[in-house]
Amino acid sequence: MGQSEVTPEMRALEIATEESGNFYYGRRYFVEKTRFWGYVRKPRQPWSKAQLVVMNEDSVRQPDRLPEDGPSNARHGYDQNSNYRITGHFTGRKIYEPASNLFLPEFKATGYRRIDTNGGWLFTPQDYYNKTKITLVNETVSQPTR
Repeated sequence: MGQSEVTPEMRALEIATEESGNFYYGRRYFVEKTRFWGYVRKPRQPWSKAQLVVMNEDSVRQPDRLPEDGPSNARHGYDQNSNYRITGHFTGRKIYEPASNLFLPEFKATGYRRIDTNGGWLFTPQDYYNKTKITLVNETVSQPTR
């Protein structure tokens, strides 16, 4: 069954029965010129509770820390829509990401393990991806205060 055929009920069941522990699940979400990493959530939490994060790379670099103009399979963002099992923690800091004009939580990863390379839709089956424009935003993303 392809990811496009996965219903919200099937996704909820998959999440409810996934492995849990002292780690997070992450979905790489790449949009050109932005510096956020993607969405991170606790095991068995729905993606609607995930947070769009900026990664702190003091302990370990992002898996796609590669040149932005390299070959398509070996450049920054090549892992768009991949799911990861990530160890680390939220630092409690909010980081301003200027290309998106968002304040996002900082996550300090200590390890990554890619689970799959095609996570399918994130929030709803109607999700769509545009590599130059932010199209996947949930209510956990905070706008700057004026």
